[in-house]
Amino acid sequence: MGVEAHATNERVTGRRWTVRLDPVGRGRADVRVSCSRPACAAQVLPSAAAGRTAAIGHLKAHLRAGPAPRPSAQCACRAEECHTHIRPAGPRERPVPWRCGGAVVLAVVTDREGRWWQVMECCSRCAAAHPTAKVVATAPAAEAPARSDGFRADAAAPATPGGTATPGGPAVTTPTFSAAGPHFSHSATATATATGTAVPQQASAPPSAPRSDHRSDPRSAPRSARQPRRRPPRGRIAQRLVPHDLRPVALRDELTELGELFRAYQARTEPDLAMLADLHARKAEAFHAWAEATADTGLRLDARRAEQAAATARLQHLHRIGQAPDGEGPAVARLLTAPAQWNHARSVLAHVAETAPLPGAEARLLVVMVTLRTAQAGVGNLVGQDIKGLPLSDPEQLVGQLVESGWLGISGTVEELIASRPENPTRITVPSLTPDEDDPGPFTFGRKLRPKLSGWAQRVVGEKKLRKGKTEADVRLLALALATGSDGEGRLGPGGEGIGVDILSSWCAVGPGELPALVDRLTAADWLAEADVTGTLLTGRLTERVLPLGCPLT
Repeated sequence: MGVEAHATNERVTGRRWTVRLDPVGRGRADVRVSCSRPACAAQVLPSAAAGRTAAIGHLKAHLRAGPAPRPSAQCACRAEECHTHIRPAGPRERPVPWRCGGAVVLAVVTDREGRWWQVMECCSRCAAAHPTAKVVATAPAAEAPARSDGFRADAAAPATPGGTATPGGPAVTTPTFSAAGPHFSHSATATATATGTAVPQQASAPPSAPRSDHRSDPRSAPRSARQPRRRPPRGRIAQRLVPHDLRPVALRDELTELGELFRAYQARTEPDLAMLADLHARKAEAFHAWAEATADTGLRLDARRAEQAAATARLQHLHRIGQAPDGEGPAVARLLTAPAQWNHARSVLAHVAETAPLPGAEARLLVVMVTLRTAQAGVGNLVGQDIKGLPLSDPEQLVGQLVESGWLGISGTVEELIASRPENPTRITVPSLTPDEDDPGPFTFGRKLRPKLSGWAQRVVGEKKLRKGKTEADVRLLALALATGSDGEGRLGPGGEGIGVDILSSWCAVGPGELPALVDRLTAADWLAEADVTGTLLTGRLTERVLPLGCPLT
């Protein structure tokens, strides 16, 4: 019986599963954590923060207990005909139908809002194509194909330090897990053992061998006794090796440095789209020069892809900071469009926080809305719907208390104000806002801006999901504070560093211990994402849905 020359090489589809975080119901703070693996039961947690912690812990438990990625697995992303693959370009790179390129890895992909985490067994090029992917494990090198004579192509290779030699066969390498993030190209470590070529050892002369008369000339020594020539280390970029003899030398150094910068960027914990756009632009320029030096069409195509990637990353950066590309309108159509308007909105809220005549969140919210109606001259008009549309438990009593305190004056009774309609509004006055010769008032904006600020506050307080969720006055006050306390990308606090818990609790007229519950209500209403309340700071960002209502910090 002869030896079978070729073994069956069946490819199995890469593993893929998802852990999700979903709200339990409308207007509720608890969330559900579910896993697509059939043996995992869903969990219900009391808050979004607790649910996110449980989801991440569940995912990590799967990753620790699961097997390593298989080198022969079919790319899970490729199996679904994903169009984000980086296809090899060039006649020498022939992609196999089951993989795009690179080693098989286990990658974790998540959405920007932290609502789901997906684990994929895919190739490294697919992982690099996903901007949020994190590589947690890499498969060992694939086995070499069988030869026609029944022996393996690497049967004569010596055992490597990381493996165990087997009689008549190759070294067996143990799978290793890597905690590093996704990368554009693997580290440039090429040794003679990895390529299956034995390194010649220096031969030692026998003790009785006569000395050569030309021992000072290295060329006179036997070829086997010469020191092997060592080439300089070769860099890698975009799955390509940088030739050590590439000229000019400045181009070779630039390509090597770019490969290292791309790998360093993938190891970052936070994305920087402006930096990524600059890296892609440098890569495009360097690949154009490389293509001119080698006349390689594949390099020209890679340069064009890098140009497109640079333009896309730069556009995404402008969208996140709320700026418009050259020749286009604003990326985020904000209700208040100028930095001066954003600063005036913050000045009104700061004034109300210092001079509110009554305690409590409901009184604070009513004072904010009345102040914006009378901010410019101290007088204005008010109708019953303006008050009844606010989440107030007893609006008549609250208006009466403001009148009794002397902060508010009305033309008529409180009952007439509550019953007034738009065709017959009630005239109101706020003496502390009325300017005179000695005191021009606390605000410096003009008549045209006052209705814009009032309309902006009305849109924030009466936002659809806040209204349908029947959120209380303290939740809506927190929405106002966060709308004026985020940057152009929606991240809370200056530079995304967060806002002080004491400042927010004072503004919302609640205790610091009550603030996490308000944050969960805003998260359930799709106002906040990635929110985290510590002892001193609230971090997170506004969702893209409410970015038009924001007043970015300048």
